[in-house]
Amino acid sequence: MAEIVQQRIENRIPELEQLERVGLFSKKEVKSLLKRGTALEYKLHRLIITKVDFIAYIQYEINVLELIKKRRSRIGYQFKREEIEFSIISRINNIFRRATTKWKEDVQLWLSHIAFCKKWNTKGQLSKVFSSMLAIHPEKPALWIMAAKSELEDRNSSESARHLFLRALRFHPESKKVYQEYFRMELLHAEKLRKQQKELEQAEIDVGEYEFSPEIMSGKLAEVVYRDATGKIQGADFILSLLTITAIFDFTKELQDTIIQDLQSKYTDDSLTWDFMAKRELEATVGEELQSAKGRASDIARREDRCCQVYEEGLNSLNTEAMWACYVSFCLERFRRKTNVQELKEKRQERLLAALQRAHDSSLLKEDFYKNWLQVLLSSGDSEQTAAVAMAATQRYRQSVDVWCLALQTMVRLGSGATGKLFQDALTHMNPKLSLPLWQLQVEWSMTSQSSEETEALFQRGLLSVVPAVSMEIKEKYLDWSYGAGGYKKARKTFTSLHESRPFSKAFFTRMIQMEKDQVSRVTMYGETRTQVHAQTNVCRNQPKHSLKLACCSNIATHCCGFMYKMLYQWFNYSHYC
Repeated sequence: MAEIVQQRIENRIPELEQLERVGLFSKKEVKSLLKRGTALEYKLHRLIITKVDFIAYIQYEINVLELIKKRRSRIGYQFKREEIEFSIISRINNIFRRATTKWKEDVQLWLSHIAFCKKWNTKGQLSKVFSSMLAIHPEKPALWIMAAKSELEDRNSSESARHLFLRALRFHPESKKVYQEYFRMELLHAEKLRKQQKELEQAEIDVGEYEFSPEIMSGKLAEVVYRDATGKIQGADFILSLLTITAIFDFTKELQDTIIQDLQSKYTDDSLTWDFMAKRELEATVGEELQSAKGRASDIARREDRCCQVYEEGLNSLNTEAMWACYVSFCLERFRRKTNVQELKEKRQERLLAALQRAHDSSLLKEDFYKNWLQVLLSSGDSEQTAAVAMAATQRYRQSVDVWCLALQTMVRLGSGATGKLFQDALTHMNPKLSLPLWQLQVEWSMTSQSSEETEALFQRGLLSVVPAVSMEIKEKYLDWSYGAGGYKKARKTFTSLHESRPFSKAFFTRMIQMEKDQVSRVTMYGETRTQVHAQTNVCRNQPKHSLKLACCSNIATHCCGFMYKMLYQWFNYSHYC
């Protein structure tokens, strides 16, 4: 072991001599580098070595590189890089190789090595690292994509990137992500060739016998990838993802038409196809640009009508929840767009409400859209229709606590007289384990809208709940309400009646303790005021002020503190028991 360490330390001597000779480091600093490097190297040759030792060694060498870079910039010396930096970079790569050989399964370690190679521009080493990593981790598609992108972007090698993608497809023949990135790479390659040809033509440079292939520049290779991908992977969402990639490039009109034809012929039973075809109508070009706001609004309205016609055609052949979700989402998105033209705004609202109503009548409206529906109706001021929709939502989704809460909040906001009965219906139909939000909402409504007797009766019912979370929440809110409605005495009475009932709640005890502390503070303040008043009278003039204060406060304060300590004692006993 010592011989190996000594050999590696001796290999560092030339670079250290150069660092001292060119003035980047002093003699003392060079000795410190040598001493530190020797210690770190010995750690890597112990019987039990850890990953932390390798990482610490690598980080130390990288810090040295960064320091050399800063000092070069400061003194303006840019020579002897091969003898100094290249030697350190080579040593770091060697340490990384030793680490990844021992911990092959650590992907993060491999990625750290790749990041280092990219930062310090060691492209030759980068390809070797990717090759070694992919040989050990071929099951991860993201690593294949990363390697191919590196070949294309860092080394500007389309052939190597293509070769890596083809190898990746052998391991992952049905990976959507691999096919998408391979498809994108071929289009980027075609775009690069088109740019090169354009630059050569502008510079009037004779390229001799070399010719740019018109098939490759038009994206034929990408079309081959598309055919292969769609032959193995089915689904409108995958084809649409390829179409989105194609739309980025301005030379792919024919390829886009081909993809759209395949989409329309093979996937008419998918709502995504109809959604895409409908939204295409918004992008249709018009003859001339309209100047007036009203003219532009009428043109937008015509486009939206054409979109709706496509959606209606889709609903005739595919009347599903997903299809209605696409249609309603489109209407909702257009309704939310701001416009100063009142006619367009009203038309969008009318279209949205009609779509929501028809989807509801078909029992195909998703739960999330009922909230949007109620918001639109509330903003329009139609209270009767709003209440009807809220009740209809609860009939459609009886087991959804979110729908019940939404309906109840709506009825409370409208001030409906049937709110109390609706709360009882909600608690009847809902699973008790999920009923906590309903109890919280009912308590808040009762405290603001019902009498004290009715509110207290509600608290008493809530305390009988078999769900611990509900009974604890009700107990805490009951104590807060008692303090607000009847003051300290009523709060203490409520606490006394409930503090021994299960389930125990820490918040219940801490709130009562805080109330006791507030009470003691008030008593103390009143005692100080009374002391000041009595000190000015002839009767109490000869008595010390502090004795007057104690006489006024002692009985009440002692009682409050004793009760507070009693609560703490009980809570600690309950906590220990539980």
